[in-house]
Amino acid sequence: MPVHGATLLMTSVWERAADLYEGKRHAYPTPGALAAKLDRRTVQTPALDEIDAFLAEIAATPDGRGIITMPPQEGKSTRVAKDFVIWKLLDDPDCRVVTASYGQSLANRNGRAIRNTLTAHPELGLRLAPDAGAVHEWQLAGHDGGVLSVGIGAGVTGRPADLLIIDDPIKDRKEADSETYRQSVWDWWTDSAATRLAPGAPVVLILTRWHQDDLAGRLLKAAEEEGAEQWRVLNISAQWEIDEKHPERVDPLGREPGEYMQSARRRTVRQWEVIKRRSGSRTWNALYQGNPGTPGGSVFHRDWFRFYEQPLWFVRDDGSRVVVDYDDMLISVDCAFKDLDDSDFVAMGVWMRRDADAFLLDRVNKQLDFVATCRELVLLSARWPQAVLKLVEDKANGTAVIASLRHRVPGIVPEEPHGSKEARAAAISPLVESGNVYLPDPQLAPWVVDYLDQMEEFPTGAHDDEVDQTSQALNRLVLQPLLAGGIVTAVEALPELADHASYMPRI
Repeated sequence: MPVHGATLLMTSVWERAADLYEGKRHAYPTPGALAAKLDRRTVQTPALDEIDAFLAEIAATPDGRGIITMPPQEGKSTRVAKDFVIWKLLDDPDCRVVTASYGQSLANRNGRAIRNTLTAHPELGLRLAPDAGAVHEWQLAGHDGGVLSVGIGAGVTGRPADLLIIDDPIKDRKEADSETYRQSVWDWWTDSAATRLAPGAPVVLILTRWHQDDLAGRLLKAAEEEGAEQWRVLNISAQWEIDEKHPERVDPLGREPGEYMQSARRRTVRQWEVIKRRSGSRTWNALYQGNPGTPGGSVFHRDWFRFYEQPLWFVRDDGSRVVVDYDDMLISVDCAFKDLDDSDFVAMGVWMRRDADAFLLDRVNKQLDFVATCRELVLLSARWPQAVLKLVEDKANGTAVIASLRHRVPGIVPEEPHGSKEARAAAISPLVESGNVYLPDPQLAPWVVDYLDQMEEFPTGAHDDEVDQTSQALNRLVLQPLLAGGIVTAVEALPELADHASYMPRI
């Protein structure tokens, strides 16, 4: 009998959902249509169209689970935590809604916005109960429905939820980087919020991503590893980029690679570019692209790299750069996989070695087509004439670059990569950890910040071009000479230690 009763309950939930969302209950087919009716200032973008459709589908699915990620200040919180809630209450005035945010003050603001909208628009037919209560907790007159707004960590014991909205569970980078805080958010979800869900209740989580281990990250990991409840994800990035690890993924907005989203705040392409440069790749990838890396690095750690504060070269009248003291120098090139404008990134690094230390002198990291890649390599070679060896990975556009420039630029050598990206990176990571890899100080070369971000986020970051060119360079510049005995060892440099050679670490 209990099993049969549960079956009847779920059947009734499905039937009720089908009845509610056939578009017959009220005149507003989407939360966006309702928002436009209530506020003439409402801006409807293609991104918000996608969110509207996503919300309707989650709401129509008993036990629906949805995660929405989008850049900050583009209307997602207003659309989900206010417009969607009102839209749902119009469909079902008995719906008990719980909204949660990182702090009680934001939760209060969301609850107040919904209540004020209902009060200002009596034509909607939803009135507050005379004893509706505070801004964070109120009920509709004649119905069981209403809204409870809480901060993350607050208890919701005894408050069943027919719909749960979680709006930005993490406030800032400081909270995101705190393992203690991330765990407290997870504990709140598992021990409090999830236990209050009524049968069939949908849950929508909206956030800007700060960390791989944030609430969205943990929910998706649990679903993948434990066969837990499945979450649908709508990620709308500020700029559409082909994911090198998942090239099969398509943009929900149908944009071309490199194209920015239409902004609800009417940001121009130039303004997006300013934000991208100002924020740095770690913040850009996380908050604006919805693709957070792993702080601290699983292969490379930021604090392993050393820095030089003064240029190691002097500049000739023709603009070329010359280094006086070095043992070897080369240019390492990792090419793009598509011969298109705004396709994958091309990474080029100019590296030199002194004894066992490697120094990054210059770099190119841009989205380039084949012609532009050739042009950049020609220019980089002219700027660093001592870098006679140019290692070009013999894959993707690299094969064509080698063929095109072989007789125009001396020293181009095809490099066939062996092993996985992770294996090649792991092979050179001890050189970084031991302090043998030097970068220009960010005051000398601001691009170093982006370089470090990508190295630190490997292998989970969106791009790994810099890692590939670095692995290729350090393998040829340091690892191969070291293994071949071309770099002086401690025993050779200090003959008096020869008697104790058996105690020297093996290479």
